[in-house]
Amino acid sequence: MNKHADILVIGGGIAGISAAARMAPDAKVIVLEQEQALGYHSTGRSAAIFIRNYGNDVLRALNAASSDVLENPTGISDRSLLSIRGELLVATEKEVPEFETYLKGAVGIEELTPKEATELVPILRQDRLQRVAIERDAYDIDVDRLLQGYAKLLRSHGGETVMAAKAIEITKQDNYWNVKTPAGAFIAPIIVNAAGAWADEIAQLAGVTPVGLVPMRRSAAILPAPNGFDVTQWPLVVSASETWYFKPEAGKLMVSPAEEIPVEPHDAWVDDLVLAEGLNRFEKAVTIPVTRVERSWAGLRNFVKDRTPVVGFSPDPDGFFWLAGQGGYGVQTSPALSCLTADLMFGRKPQLSSEIVAALDPGRTSLTPKDNP
Repeated sequence: MNKHADILVIGGGIAGISAAARMAPDAKVIVLEQEQALGYHSTGRSAAIFIRNYGNDVLRALNAASSDVLENPTGISDRSLLSIRGELLVATEKEVPEFETYLKGAVGIEELTPKEATELVPILRQDRLQRVAIERDAYDIDVDRLLQGYAKLLRSHGGETVMAAKAIEITKQDNYWNVKTPAGAFIAPIIVNAAGAWADEIAQLAGVTPVGLVPMRRSAAILPAPNGFDVTQWPLVVSASETWYFKPEAGKLMVSPAEEIPVEPHDAWVDDLVLAEGLNRFEKAVTIPVTRVERSWAGLRNFVKDRTPVVGFSPDPDGFFWLAGQGGYGVQTSPALSCLTADLMFGRKPQLSSEIVAALDPGRTSLTPKDNP
């Protein structure tokens, strides 16, 4: 039996669930998720951090537009989804150009001396620090509460989620999309492609031109807290060239090599050699050795060439909506992008500026699908 909806959302990560929740008051929405749980891939493996100055100018605008919702998540949670963390950006002499590029157009950033940096994070090697800056208003995000809050909001408006519903065939007839899955067939005039690393594959199934999405693996590991240190109040620490970062995590340290390695869409796993190289870069920046890795994991960050999300109706055919290419910014930009999706879907004036909306449009000239970002 076919199940009908006004809108089918393919992908049950934070992008798909948040957009579905915002559209559900005005339409019958069904979310199709290929896994057995929501947020299984990138959402569930996020660094869970909100950094206002992270990303290019478009992403910084999306971060700013999302901050109020994360701080005051009416309808999503009964309290803020943010808790203060701070971000410390550190640069060796060779990394000064990247450091200065990051600071261009940044807001709320204060430069520190190397000595002040080591007072905040005592394990940093002061002799390697050439420039340091702190964004005090960087926050941890309660990602699970955000995702489950949006899912609850979706259900409250009559929306549905269907698990183990991987799209295996997508056809269009008489202005209706038919999506066949192991969980049944689903029909709607509109598809929202929020399939993360699989978004280009979904487009190809539907006969839509891909946008050139490239999934990139990034790994992380949990290390024991250094002996004699309480790390809980330390900020996130990031190298200016983004070749490593670390942050407190439940009284321990989460360390990432911050790699971006193009891969095919899959359930990502750690490359031990890449992780070891990243941990070595971390060791060179601090005064402590890495003695033990308690656990490790990997996730996929998904980029197009201009490293800006793709949000809006495809130029052709009708009824195919892109919500993809969020890179490593999907969680912290989900409030802004979900509201934009609903605004575009129902012909409302977007809350974002026309320049930002144009920069996200799937028809923009900066997308060259055959090139890697």
